[in-house]
Parts: sequence; structure tokens; C-alpha cells
Amino acid sequence: MKLLLLNGPNLNFLGIREKGVYGTEDYGYLVRMMKEKAEREGHELDIYQSNYEGGLIDKIQEAYYNGTEGIIINPGAFTHYSYALRDALSSVEIPKVEVHISNVHKREEFRHTSVTAPVCDGQVLGLGLKGYALAMDYLTGCQL
Repeated sequence: MKLLLLNGPNLNFLGIREKGVYGTEDYGYLVRMMKEKAEREGHELDIYQSNYEGGLIDKIQEAYYNGTEGIIINPGAFTHYSYALRDALSSVEIPKVEVHISNVHKREEFRHTSVTAPVCDGQVLGLGLKGYALAMDYLTGCQL
């Protein structure tokens, strides 16, 4: 299965920023973990991170043309206000799962609303980096 993993702003700073919220593992660890999982299970995985909204939108639009069969996305702060990202996600008929490392409902009030989750098939939050693996399992039909 061909999958796309998108990470939004500041996720490249995993292991550096707010370790009590996001953990101590760095972004390279997340990339290795997910690539190894995909390879073990026979999936193709493209991973992309951008601090820019347009970069994420471009990758979603590319996914429409290149045969991507599932999208895992952690929009970061764009979750709460990016209608452009929401529109891009809703424009492609590709299964999508939104992931958040922290439990956003235990954090600041502004983090409680996701404008992107309603156009995704599911949402995983508060399970740390394991949430990414669970999202992949869902998209690939793995029995949980």
C-alpha cells in the first residue's frame, strides 16, 4: 500500500521542544520508526514535514495524482485554524487519519477544536508516537 505521512509546523523539533508534552525522541526517531514499520509490513511510505501550509497542501494534491492510498497527518498548529489545509484534505478521496502526539483535550482551550478532523476518517491523539503506528494500522486494514 502506498502511504503518505505529513507533519506540520514544529514537528521537526521533536525531542527539543516541550519534552514533557511531546517526549524525548527526536524527529529522526519518528521517521525511522515509521519507515521500518512500513518496510516490515510491505508498504511504501513517503514522509514529509513542513513548517509552511502550502508545502503540506502541495503534497496532498500530489497524492491525488500519484496513487497514494492513505494519508496520515499531524497538522500541528494548522489543526486549529487552517481552512486551506482542511479544503485540500477534503478535496481528495483518499482515506486519512489525523494524529496528535499529546491529548489536545487536556491542553489549552484553543487546541480543543480541529478544523481538519471532520474531513478525516479518524483521529488518534494522546498516545505519543505510537499514535502514528496505530493510524498506519487502521489505513492498512491491520487488526487492532
